[in-house]
Order: sequence, then structure tokens, then C-alpha cells
Amino acid sequence: MNNKISEEKLRQYHEVSVELVRKCGPLFLEGFQKPNADYEVKSAFYDLVTVYDKQIEATLSAGLLKAFPESKIIGEEALADAKTQPELSDAPTWIIDPIDGTNNYVRRIPHCCISVGLAINKELVVGIVYNPAANELYSAWQGHGAFLNGQPISASSNVTTINQAVVGYEISLIVVAKARDSNVKRLYKLASNATGTRSFGCAALTLCYIAAGRCDAYHVENLKPWDLAGGAIILREAGGFVYHTSGGRFDVMKPDCVCTCSEELAKNVIQLIKEADQITGYTFI
Repeated sequence: MNNKISEEKLRQYHEVSVELVRKCGPLFLEGFQKPNADYEVKSAFYDLVTVYDKQIEATLSAGLLKAFPESKIIGEEALADAKTQPELSDAPTWIIDPIDGTNNYVRRIPHCCISVGLAINKELVVGIVYNPAANELYSAWQGHGAFLNGQPISASSNVTTINQAVVGYEISLIVVAKARDSNVKRLYKLASNATGTRSFGCAALTLCYIAAGRCDAYHVENLKPWDLAGGAIILREAGGFVYHTSGGRFDVMKPDCVCTCSEELAKNVIQLIKEADQITGYTFI
């Protein structure tokens, strides 16, 4: 645990944020249950936002700053509106994705969620990922394990090789032209060796699915801090592992990652990605 933050303070951060996220459930469901929910296009044709994204983020930001005025906020929609890049300091910082999986959300596919992570001294210490459509709330705070609807969860530590694993891979990211070739090669390499491959369209939930033993590995790049902040600490507290794609330390501010249920599986996945990149000549930026 971070020496500068007491255990009681961390507990307070966790409990208050869980309650605030839970209170946003009815608003989330209001939009989810609407057929053909209205949305706008942001930076690209596949980057969508709804009025519910903005309302949920505003509700969470106001509630967290009222409870913890020492905090800072990195919120997806506020940054998009301001056209600024996120910066992470040592101050307690809430990293918010009001609706992760918006493409699923507007089509009423129940793989979407509210995701909140708290970083202190640039280290993730609290995470909440809430999917009201499935009535599933994942949470964790540093050193105290991970939970689904209040019950402890753990990653499948006995899955140690790719041919035992169900792997998550965001096929839709092939739409990013600069990374298309490497994505195709990596997907081919991983999927052809895995027990199964899934594309849920929601990064935060996929990390939680590994934490709960529903799948075993996940590789993703070209996302933003809010896509992974909440899920990363939940997975770690469930006994899983989160690395940079190269095998180095995971950086939430540039969250290219390999996430797995066991360290052995992480090494296996990272090696296969390196083999795929030798074909394309891709190098990490």
C-alpha cells in the first residue's frame, strides 16, 4: 500500500466511489434501453458519444470532487470537449470512462460499462467497473482483493500457456490504419494458437472477465487511460498480470498492454506478439 495514504483513507476512496458509480446505474440503463440511442461522432467515424456519457461523467466528477476536494479528474468527455491531452500528477486522480463500449451501448449489446480508476502518486489503487445491463459491479482497492457484486473473484492461475487460453482481442481496432497490418498479424498468431478468441468491444470489462476467470488473456493497443484504469487494478488484485506489450512495466497513460491470468501466460503471449512483429517489421513506439 502507498505509505502516504492510510488504509482507512483508501477504504473511504473505494466505498464512496463505488456508491457514486452505483447511483449512475439508472441513468446508464435509461440510455441503454432506448432503441437507436442518439449519438454523436467525435474524433473518427467509429468514435461515438451519447448524452449519457456526458451526464454520467458530470455526475461522477461532481460527486468525487465534493467528497474528495484534493482530487483531480481525468475524464474522457471533458478532455474531448476541451481538446486537451490528459496529464497525470502525484495527486489523487480519478480516471473516468462514463461508458466504455459506446458502440455496444447504442446497439443495446450488454458488453458496456462505467469505469473509474484512482491513481495516487501515479499508481492505480482503486478500480470500479459497473455494467448495469448485466447487474455486475466489479471493484478492488490495493491490497484487499477483487470483487464481483461483493463476492471475491480470482483469475485462473492454472492457465499457463496459450493453447489452454481463451484470448480477448479487439478486432475492431483493425480500423486504425497505422496499426492495421500489425493487428492482423498479431491476431492471426494469437488466435491460431488459443483455445478460443473473443472480441467483446469493451476493454474495461474484458480485464474484469480475466479477473473473474471468464477468459485468460487480452491484448490491446491504441486506447486511452480511461479505457483500462479501472480494470487494470481489478485484474491485479484478482491475481492477474498487466504488462506493456513489450513485456515492460504497464503505463496507464500509454496503455498498450498484455493482460493475463498468470505470469507464464503473459510471457507466452508476449513472445507470440514479438514473433508476429518480426513478420511485419513493427517496432514499439
